[in-house]
Formats: sequence, C-alpha cells, structure tokens
Amino acid sequence: MSKVGILSMQRILNYGSFLQAYGLKKILEDLGCNVVFVDYRPGECLVPPNGGRGVFRKISKGLEVLKYKASLKDKIAFIKYKNNYAENNYHYLGIDQRMNYTPELDLLVIGSDEVFNCVQNNTNVGFSLELFGEGNRAKRLISYAASFGNTTLNKLERYKVKDKIAECLSGFDAISVRDANSGEIVTELTGIVPEYNVDPVLAYDFMERCKEIPPRITETKYMILYGYSGRFTKSECEKIKSYAAEKGLKIFCIGGLQSCCDKFIDCSPFQVLAYFRDAECVVTDTFHGTIMSVITHNNFVSVVRKSGYGNAEKLTDLLKRLHLESRMTDDTGKLSQMLSFPIDYDETDNIIQKERRHTYQYLENQIKS
Repeated sequence: MSKVGILSMQRILNYGSFLQAYGLKKILEDLGCNVVFVDYRPGECLVPPNGGRGVFRKISKGLEVLKYKASLKDKIAFIKYKNNYAENNYHYLGIDQRMNYTPELDLLVIGSDEVFNCVQNNTNVGFSLELFGEGNRAKRLISYAASFGNTTLNKLERYKVKDKIAECLSGFDAISVRDANSGEIVTELTGIVPEYNVDPVLAYDFMERCKEIPPRITETKYMILYGYSGRFTKSECEKIKSYAAEKGLKIFCIGGLQSCCDKFIDCSPFQVLAYFRDAECVVTDTFHGTIMSVITHNNFVSVVRKSGYGNAEKLTDLLKRLHLESRMTDDTGKLSQMLSFPIDYDETDNIIQKERRHTYQYLENQIKS
C-alpha cells in the first residue's frame, strides 16, 4: 500500500478548504493508498498583511466581526463557529493540532485549492516554498488541481519570485491545475503543459457516497447567501433581501456574516451540503460555494468580482468549463430574472462524470509510476 501525503489547505477555517481536502483523501483511499495530511510552514507575506500575525491577527479579526452589520446573536454565533471549527471538524480528516512536517512518503500530492497562490497577504499562507515542494521527502512529487488563485504571471514578476517558482515547478514529476490562469503560468515558467483536473469537491461524488450528509435539517423555506463575512455590499444585500421577501424566504448565511442575514448557520461541512441541497436557491461569490450549488443541483447565481481580492479568474473559468456561464452576474438586482427558471443539469453532469474518470485515471497513473 502506497503511503501518500496531501499537502493542502486542510487547516484553513472554511468549508470549501475542508471539503476539497476530504474529497481528495477519499479518492486516494479508493485507489488503495494510505493517506496522511502534510503541513507547511507559512512564509513571510509578499503583500503587507492586514491585522498583523498570530494573536494580533486573531484580535484584529475578532474586532472586525463587531463592525459587521449583523445581529449580536449572529456575531456571537460566528465567533463561536471560528473558535470551535478545528475541534469540531479536524477529526474527520484524521488530523489534530499536531503538525506533520516533511514525512517520508511514496508520493506527495500538493493540492487542491489555492496552494500556488503565493502573492497574497494571508499570514496563514504567505510565500511558502513548501507549497511548491521545497524540502519534501517523498519519492515522487505531483500536484492535483492546484491553483494560483489571483496570483498572475505579472505579480510573480513584480515581486521578483518568478525564477524561484519556475525552479520549484520544474522539480515536479507531474503537474495538475484546476484553471486556465494556473495552467498558463506553469507553461510559461516551465514549458510544460499541465493536466487539467477539477476540484475534489466535484471529483468525489459527495452526494451519492458521503454517509455523513444528514437528511433535511429544517422545514423553513430559505435561500443561502454564501460568502466571506462582509463581502456582499450594502447595496447587494438590500437587493438580496428584497428578492427573499418577494419569494417568502429566510436568508441563511453560511461561511460568513452579511448584513441581510436572517440567521447565521454554524454547522459541520457535511451539514452545509444538506443545507445547500434543500435550499430554494443560492447566491454566492465563492468558488466552492458555486461548486456546492452545482453538486446539489441547486438554482444559483455566482457574483463575479473583478476588484478587491477578486474572484473573476477562478469563477469564470469554472463556470465556462461546466457550461454554466449563464449563472454569472455582477449585479444582484438581476436575481429575480436569473433565478426564475431552474437549471438543466444534464450537460453539466455529463461533464462532471467525464472529469471524475479523468481524476481517478490521473492519480492512479501517478501512484503506479
């Protein structure tokens, strides 16, 4: 049995990061591997961080929550969710607070998620070359559906790390990415045309195979607003609230606080999938919020943002590949029009089934190499 390590974003406190890590672990176990998660040491940020590091960052984030326009009850629920996230969810991945650095492995898989997003201000990641394989003790090194996120070739040049990243990528035995921006960077830096694979939340059949997903949790009619806290503007929230009132829906916020929340939901990642499955519709501006809408066959809208942190590269690429470009908008005032008809998922499901076979084939080939 091959000992395979996954070096990913498994300790980042959000549902998408958890589910992609869990999904990849399950796929590798299907292929007969003994799977462990591998940790990295965060590096110094190339972009000045917001709120400092360590305890200062936690205090800053806590004070930030108090500024959000949400009920005190929801603010307390959100803080509790963040504080208890690791204790409540790490055990599903087979990890705890102990770190697992550079173990000896037959194969190290770096990915999925934004493991290559090295030009950012998140002190939980920073510029860490371990995320590019440096210092590993594996017999083989590959990536799976890795993403540079909103790091571009221009940013790598601007921050003078292009040559170092090129050197690291050239040491991989195989490279798989999940989006066009990441693929273009890899090819430009190495001359290698990487494999394209879908995110593990698409690749692993959660809705058919995951026994942890519960039956319907509530009889309340609701819509889901899924995004990082405060990401939806006052104007966007007013339009979302107007749509919910028109349809007689409560607004359940998952993953973050928004000013139009009727209720903030604190639950397990598997319960999140149940909430998505049973919602009347979903509005999200995140990559994994979009994927969770797709795998639960929900009627959804993905809000694309080109400014600020930005999500345009990854959301546009994802929805084009799934032939769901019609679900993108930059105007929440169009919700009633966009959500007035259900999505025909037949074509998308066929694409996903093909990509699932491609995922298993790619990883099986790498395990046997």
